[in-house]
Parts: sequence; structure tokens; C-alpha cells
Amino acid sequence: MAPTELKQYSLAEVAQHSKPDDVWMVIHDKVYDVTKFLSEHPGGEEVLVEYAGKEATAEFDDVGHSSDAKEQMKQFLIGELIEADRKAKATTGLTKCQRMALIAGSAAAIGAGLAMIFKSSSRK
Repeated sequence: MAPTELKQYSLAEVAQHSKPDDVWMVIHDKVYDVTKFLSEHPGGEEVLVEYAGKEATAEFDDVGHSSDAKEQMKQFLIGELIEADRKAKATTGLTKCQRMALIAGSAAAIGAGLAMIFKSSSRK
């Protein structure tokens, strides 16, 4: 296998590695086996076990990992997500950041609407 060629995994294959002694996860379409890192993870192993066998990109990004942490991840890289699952994943749901932006925008719109209603009713 060429150094730049990574083994391809499906989300279903990753999902089979969701036990505390066998933890794989997907971050930015890359598949990581973090089993040996559990006891070293600064946030505690529970965080990693919670996302075992799952897509964890949004959660990883929301934490704001350092460049050192991102560099350290490379030693746990075992493959990448198959193209079909990348496309399927891209069309499902919103990330946590997107959900928060949607909630904030909705709250602002509701507030503006209520202010307009209050202002027009107070003129009478």
C-alpha cells in the first residue's frame, strides 16, 4: 500500500468498533482507532467512548483542539470514509454550530417581530 493510500471504511464498519475496548471514530472523513489513546485523552476517556463507532467531526471541532492535538491524531489514523458515506453524511442534519446559529437567528427574528407588535399596539 502506498504511503498516501488509506484503507477505505464504511460508516457501518466504523460502527462495529463502539465498545470501550475497541474505539474507532470518524473525524473529517478520516477513520481513527483511538483505543490506545483512551487513558491519555486530556478530556477523559468517557468523551471518546461516547462517540465510539460514530461520526464525531462537529464535536471535535466544537472543542477547539490545538494544533498539537491535531498532529498527535495522525498516529491513530487507520483509514478514510468511503465516498458514498461522505456524500450521505454531508446531506444529513446540521452541525452543532449550524443548529446554534439557526436558534440564535430565530430568536432574533422572533424578538424583532414582538418588538414591532408591541410598538404598533402602544400607539393606539
